[in-house]
Amino acid sequence: MQVASYLPRSFYRSDYMASNTNTKQVVITSPSEKFNSIILPEFPLLLAPMEDVSDPPFRAVCKDNGADLMYTEFISSEGLIRDAIKSRRKLDIFDYERPIGIQIFGGDEESLALAAKIVDVTQPDLLDINFGCPVKKVALKGAGAGVLKDVDLMVRLTAAVVKSTSLPVTVKTRLGWDENSLNIEEVAERLQDVGIKALTIHGRTRCQMYKGEADWTLIGKVKNNPRIKIPIFGNGDIDSPQKALEYKNRYGVDGVMIGRAAIGYPWIFREIKHYYKTGELLPPPTVEERVNVVRKHLRKSLEWKGPIVGINEMRRHYANYLKGLPNIKEYRNKLVTLTNPNEIEAVLDEIIVRYSGYEFTRTPIELVDYHEKCKLQ
Repeated sequence: MQVASYLPRSFYRSDYMASNTNTKQVVITSPSEKFNSIILPEFPLLLAPMEDVSDPPFRAVCKDNGADLMYTEFISSEGLIRDAIKSRRKLDIFDYERPIGIQIFGGDEESLALAAKIVDVTQPDLLDINFGCPVKKVALKGAGAGVLKDVDLMVRLTAAVVKSTSLPVTVKTRLGWDENSLNIEEVAERLQDVGIKALTIHGRTRCQMYKGEADWTLIGKVKNNPRIKIPIFGNGDIDSPQKALEYKNRYGVDGVMIGRAAIGYPWIFREIKHYYKTGELLPPPTVEERVNVVRKHLRKSLEWKGPIVGINEMRRHYANYLKGLPNIKEYRNKLVTLTNPNEIEAVLDEIIVRYSGYEFTRTPIELVDYHEKCKLQ
């Protein structure tokens, strides 16, 4: 089982800055003179924190394909304080992932402040607070998007975290609790005032969950508010290079955060980057490219989770990676039942041979409902 290793943030931050030579950059400033600010390229692409999805193995294949800034799965502040194994495990970050943020959630000032101190020790590049998760078990307990019902509380929680860490603090949230409380413009100003260094906004309310289309109009208003000086990242329904560039131009956001569209399709990052630079679409990844990513994802899962959990949790990903291949069910059924890594690798070899020369047609990326096992209502 692979164990995360850590070096001082200043090492990684300066190394990352040295490799960045863009004339236009997005900067997440550091609150401490001890550490450099995070320098991102023009129009950075962020990988969203997704529960049971954005673990180190998944992050590795997204990083390979161009994700500029990534986040861990969200971590309960109460779980960190109780030293819960699952919560502590989510703190694992690796050298190749930087810059990377650790995301926490909670509804109590003292607990969030203590959790921030614990996160500080693991030395990520930033600490993000989740005020956007809509699932019942989080939002109805006064955390995640539930905090949107009490902006004063949100401000106090954020201030407590800012005061408890030397890391840059960022926030991810939604437009409001429901259509009658679209308070994101007030939220953005007040959170900036207490010290956050960047804000990501999902273009739906909590009550919308993931239904309907994300509305980026208010995201654009926040970005174009002359009082707002911090980077504003948009999130919600980015599923193609064309839409990413269209939304950048229409709403003026500093970058976009991509979540569900990256599940089974980490190539979306490189495709957006290529389209942004050239105006041309890359061809879809080949069968061999897809299988190679599956292999890396599997091997990273085995390293980090061990053979049993690594194989079991990898099973949810095969269908997404191999989507679009005709008559793939036979191979997919093997992949989700085999328990020996060598046998799984052999099936992947068979897939490459069976579909050699197969050309994918470009179709819209299906936004996977990764909350399918959670009760949203």
